[in-house]
Amino acid sequence: MRDKQSRIFAAASSLFAERGFAGVTTQQISERADVAAGTLFRYATSKGELLMMVYNQQFRAVLSIGERESRARRDPVDAVLALVRPILEAADSNVENTVNYQRELLFGSASEKYRSEGLDLVALFEETVACRLVEAARNCGLDERQAEDRARHAGRSIFAILHLILARAFTGAHPHNDPEADLHAQIDQIVTGFFAALDDDRPARGTPQPGTSSPQRKKES
Repeated sequence: MRDKQSRIFAAASSLFAERGFAGVTTQQISERADVAAGTLFRYATSKGELLMMVYNQQFRAVLSIGERESRARRDPVDAVLALVRPILEAADSNVENTVNYQRELLFGSASEKYRSEGLDLVALFEETVACRLVEAARNCGLDERQAEDRARHAGRSIFAILHLILARAFTGAHPHNDPEADLHAQIDQIVTGFFAALDDDRPARGTPQPGTSSPQRKKES
C-alpha cells in the first residue's frame, strides 16, 4: 500500500508540474503510477484531491522554510514577510496549480482527507504569524494576553491577503502592481494596526485597573 501511494504521489506530482492541473486526467496519473483507476481512487477520490495531496507537501515545506527565516528577523513586518515570501515564490513556479489548490482549500468537500490536511496547514500558517507578533509585542512590553487575541485576527487577515495576491496572477487583476510590494504594504498596514490597537488598550496613566479602588473611592471610604 505504501509503495502504491508513493507511485501515485510521484506520478501526480510530475504530471501536474509538466502539464498543469487542467491538462492532467486521473487516467494519466493511474497509468504513470502503474495502478488501476479503482486503486487510485482508494487513495484520493478526485483529481482535486490528488492536487491537494501533492501541494500539501509543498506548502508544508515552504512554510517550514519561512518559519526558520522569520525567526531570524527582529522587525515584526520583516518577520512576517520572511514567512510569506517562500510561499509566494513557490506559487510563482506554477500559477495554475496554485490557484486550483486554493480553490480546493476553499470549496473542496469537507470529508476529503487532503483538504483537511491543507486547512491544518493554513491554521499553522496563521498561528505562526500570530506567534511572531506576540513575541514582538512582548519585546515592547505590551500586554501579552491582549496581544494573543489580536494576533490571531492579524494572522487570519494576512493569510487572506496572501490568498488574494496569489490568485491575482491568474485573474489578471492589478497587472501593473508588484505582488510582493503590495503584500509588503498590506502586511505593514496590518502589523501597524495591531500595535496601534494594543497601545490603545493600555490603561491611561492613573486609570484604576479592574478589581482596584479608584483614588476617589478610597478617599470617600
